Amino acid sequence: MFDEDIVLEALRAAGSLGADYAEVRFQRDKSYSIVFRDGGLEVYGYGVNEGISVRTLVDGAMGFSTTDSLDREAIRSVAKESIALAKAQGGGSIEFADAPTYNISYEARVKKRFEDISLDEKLSYLSDLDKEIVSLGNDVKVASRTLMLEYTLTSKVVATSEGTLVSSVIPRFAVMAYIVLSYGGRSITRFVGLGGSMGWEGIDVWRPRDFFVENIKALSRVVRDAKEVEEGKYDIILGPETSGLAAHESCGHPFELDRILGREGAQAGESYVTIDMLGRKVSSEEVTVIDDPTLPYSYGFYLFDEEGVKARPRYLIKNGVVNEFLMNRETAAVLGLESNGAARASAYNREPIVRMANTYFAPGDHSFEELLEDVERGIYLKSFGEWNIDDRRYNMRFIGQEAYLIEDGEVKHPLWNPVFEITVPNFYARIDAVDRNLEFYPATCGKSDPGQGVPVFTGGPNLRVRDVYVSKIV
Repeated sequence: MFDEDIVLEALRAAGSLGADYAEVRFQRDKSYSIVFRDGGLEVYGYGVNEGISVRTLVDGAMGFSTTDSLDREAIRSVAKESIALAKAQGGGSIEFADAPTYNISYEARVKKRFEDISLDEKLSYLSDLDKEIVSLGNDVKVASRTLMLEYTLTSKVVATSEGTLVSSVIPRFAVMAYIVLSYGGRSITRFVGLGGSMGWEGIDVWRPRDFFVENIKALSRVVRDAKEVEEGKYDIILGPETSGLAAHESCGHPFELDRILGREGAQAGESYVTIDMLGRKVSSEEVTVIDDPTLPYSYGFYLFDEEGVKARPRYLIKNGVVNEFLMNRETAAVLGLESNGAARASAYNREPIVRMANTYFAPGDHSFEELLEDVERGIYLKSFGEWNIDDRRYNMRFIGQEAYLIEDGEVKHPLWNPVFEITVPNFYARIDAVDRNLEFYPATCGKSDPGQGVPVFTGGPNLRVRDVYVSKIV
């Protein structure tokens, strides 16, 4: 395989130049983008981004170098530069945790290749969807709509001087909508999408047309009929979209071990979490938070990370107890542990760092009706319009978008922009029930400098948070 030949040539060059450890990655991203705005095609784009990176360790110091030139001279040059950067530091303390070696290839297979669907068929799909959205406008105006198809096919080869060689091909397809609704003096802006590691068959599996129409109808009712929230204490039920964001931002990011150890402090922020929290009870036994790259057809799917470590589900919080952090080989070595396969890079020219994949609250045993039935005064926060969290991931704030009053176990009228603000420890301490529903949505997670955006799933079940203060925007 030509890609493997490139990687192995770079690996041999790094070894001959004196690397104690070498890791080479070839990555090719073929990307397609179609943007359909207010009834017409605005953007059709196609691009290829490919190259190799060489990461080396010399006397405990790390070097990292990349190139998009794939000839023999460039390959030797990038290996030489990586080693020179490591040697220039005059030694260091970096170690990598031991990891098994693998020689394997895998692929997320599709039933309908995105590339085989004609542009006319794709535009016809978007045009029909756009017309249906416009037809929904009555007293509530569809002020603007933007529909998007995003597809990337990522081919990757990772090899290490320890003997690992992993090749993979993963497609990712998403259908997204950006909708603005207005009524009277109110407006709602909604960005939502469906996606996964699939081809064009995702259109039949996800049924995005039904999903978008349902969203628009529900939000039309909100913008027209929502009442102002009365400030005070409520029980809150978070819908899958909102619980998914909470899992990602209040557990996934602060449980990244590079952030806990301080490396990301000047780049993506710090963490309220400390190493001695391992084994500490932080929530009820109802609460388990999982980050699982191996979820079939997920947007954040992979089976081996960028260091050649086999991926597995990571139980960050298990039955209310802090169970493990997200780790790569470097950070795992600090704690004397093994990597759990969390090293990811967004492109060939980005260093692998500790990242999430698909982070969510594990479903519980309750039905949604059981979450509702003993809530006397509550709010169902089905989706959010805005969220904020500080750089230590300690204080978080959600502004509800599709939100409803709950009275005596029944969902009543919609509410206008209820504000739910709480510290993260208090949030987990007040979760008392999780239902067995499970919904996921595609997203891009940002981190580091230079920035890296990697594909992830957010979502999860509905969950109940007891006795929290809710305010309103004034």
